[in-house]
Amino acid sequence: MKKLLLIVLCSSFSVVQAQIATTKSLTLESAKKIVNEARKYAQSVNAPHGGPSIAIVDKGGNLLYLDRPETTFAGSAMVAYEKAHTAAMFEQPSQKMENAIKGGRTPLITVGYVMLEGGVPIIVNNEVVGAIGVSGAASSQQDVEIAEAGSKTKID
Repeated sequence: MKKLLLIVLCSSFSVVQAQIATTKSLTLESAKKIVNEARKYAQSVNAPHGGPSIAIVDKGGNLLYLDRPETTFAGSAMVAYEKAHTAAMFEQPSQKMENAIKGGRTPLITVGYVMLEGGVPIIVNNEVVGAIGVSGAASSQQDVEIAEAGSKTKID
């Protein structure tokens, strides 16, 4: 009887297999490449102050790379990071959040993110892998254009 109970107990335990998701992530090298492409576009449209601050964050919104020309205003560095952070966390351009606030969704102001246009997700194979944020160009629309130019950079 003990032997039968032991066999039943042993056979009732099965191996549990967990699944692991495979995701892509940005590298420092790819972040620098994205910033370089955004910077080229900024120069081509004569962005003021030697160009804007440009920040790259990973999928979790963590800062990977920040480029701020010494000739632009210091606050642009933090704003660029915050725009990128917002785009990564919501997996959409920060402009959509700003437009929602302008459209009456004012409670969004309280969630703790910078809801200003100029943050754009970086998408590889239909997966958000990070975001780019730009601050300090001639206008917020130019911030968006520079961010979009960087987000279209071919990375592997």
